[in-house]
Amino acid sequence: MSNAMSSEIDLLRQRKALELRKKMLLSQEKSQPAQPALAKLSSRETVRRILEGRGVEVLETARRYYPKEVGQIEDTLAGLLESGRLKGPVSGEELYSFLRRIGLVFSMDVKIRVKEHGELKTLEEKFRDSH
Repeated sequence: MSNAMSSEIDLLRQRKALELRKKMLLSQEKSQPAQPALAKLSSRETVRRILEGRGVEVLETARRYYPKEVGQIEDTLAGLLESGRLKGPVSGEELYSFLRRIGLVFSMDVKIRVKEHGELKTLEEKFRDSH
């Protein structure tokens, strides 16, 4: 399979997955006209406004691996937001899952923390303190 053909197949798969995600996220409510404030923002800023939790971190990590694709995804999502067909918030976990489903595979820095005496500690700190 040629590289161009492989790229076209990947692009088609991404488009289909994006369509599926779009259908999942469509609001059950009536579409409301876009707010003028949203229309003046860049696609990146528009999408960032609906991200919560580690959403921005997930988006920026994905951008390091796939700058072109993330830009296209932001443009599409911003258009859906501006038209009122997509509403937030979108968590970091939802965004990560969506990006992986459309073929953008990347790793996030994951730290496990334990709450001890009202304080969050990494596992390394907990084991160090217990000895």
